[in-house]
Amino acid sequence: MAKKLPNILFFGIDSLRRDHMSHYGYHRLTTPHIGKYAEGGITFENCFSAHIPTTPGYANMLTGRDTFGTGVVGLAQKEIAEGVPVLAEMLRDLGYNTTCIGFKWNAAGRGYDNYLEFAGWGPDHDDGRAHKAMNLNEVAIPELERLACEDKPFFLFMRHMDPHSPYLAPQPFQDMFFQGDAFDPKDKRMQKVYDFKPFGDYIGSWVPEGCTNPDYVIAQYDAAVAYMDNCINHVLEKLKALGIEEETIVVFVSDHGETLYDHDCYFDHHGMYDPTLVVPFIVVWKNHLPAGVRVKDYMQLKDVTPTLLDIMGVDTGIPFDGRSMMPLVYGGEREAEPEFYITECTWMRKHGWRTPEWKLIVSLEPDFHFKPMLELYNLIKDPEENHNVADENPEIVEALKKRMDAWIEKRVKETGRPNPIDVNFLMNDRPFVSSQEAYDSKYIGGIADAVKLQKKD
Repeated sequence: MAKKLPNILFFGIDSLRRDHMSHYGYHRLTTPHIGKYAEGGITFENCFSAHIPTTPGYANMLTGRDTFGTGVVGLAQKEIAEGVPVLAEMLRDLGYNTTCIGFKWNAAGRGYDNYLEFAGWGPDHDDGRAHKAMNLNEVAIPELERLACEDKPFFLFMRHMDPHSPYLAPQPFQDMFFQGDAFDPKDKRMQKVYDFKPFGDYIGSWVPEGCTNPDYVIAQYDAAVAYMDNCINHVLEKLKALGIEEETIVVFVSDHGETLYDHDCYFDHHGMYDPTLVVPFIVVWKNHLPAGVRVKDYMQLKDVTPTLLDIMGVDTGIPFDGRSMMPLVYGGEREAEPEFYITECTWMRKHGWRTPEWKLIVSLEPDFHFKPMLELYNLIKDPEENHNVADENPEIVEALKKRMDAWIEKRVKETGRPNPIDVNFLMNDRPFVSSQEAYDSKYIGGIADAVKLQKKD
């Protein structure tokens, strides 16, 4: 009799930057439960989301392809390139029961037998807070119980939204990381956030009225992560109680990070600065994978699916762009990929090239932050990317452009399709003619408007 393939319990966490997880060294204890569970498996310390935002991020993660392979680069794109399967389809072909929770509207969210939704993306209780993860658990735990009773392996995908704004964790998490004065009238730092027309009203709709301190809002992000971590532990405890922990691969990963009070991209995930690119990737399979392993080599979301299939011992024959990280876990070799192409097509349209030392960002049209069309950062001397040194280093800009352009040309030839970012504009199928036009055209609104934007993915 053929050996039963393992179940997959997949925590797909929106907007979780790994450098705000205590498991990755953050000074606040935001992820004690994930961290404790991760000790039983493998932590990948340098996973990057190369293509921002949600839609391309999940497309890369769940197909094993880069943006050229998926054809997806923009937030509102509906379809992955023809003939490119997603992980749920691959597993369904292997005889899996597949359930998706809270991910129905994404281009990569196809191929599931069962789609479930959960309530409460914004404030949904009398306390005015967002109980996102507990609402998800109310759907996920009964579904986990149902799937565990079947005689087939299962793939349960859960899309957690707590680190995505609005950051509104309930008590006792709400105030756990902030003890200062959030309403000091002498503190003017939040004023530029409210004055930024495209996002100001949206942020003002969920930040307490009169809040002047951005550190309070950052603490709310961390509180949302901690609240989610606590709720995730309920699911992990249920997995143990069902007696199927050794039959189940548990995955923690995010589609992209989050900018907080960084680079004028307030409390969102646009911009190709590292806070948006850095994501966790953790895999645990009790008594099957080595415990306590931390892999330092660079990887991207396109490597997630090939890595999981390798762990399962499955060869689909699919030509992935990503590659398994498992040879490194067992002391083998994997050709390094320390430099890579990056894109963003949300509220700004840019692409670039990241190496361990340098990051080049090239705007393909004027953006609503009135940023320069060309940015260059030395990631060793200036890891927070505060000093644009493009003008002082024209030779480095030119060298990085050549490497980027050569990569683009190579991938266009291999896929037979244009670079997706060349054909996905932000307004009326044309570029913005000026930053002022972009600024005047992009307006998020309130929480309800943001929810609608998510469902357009």
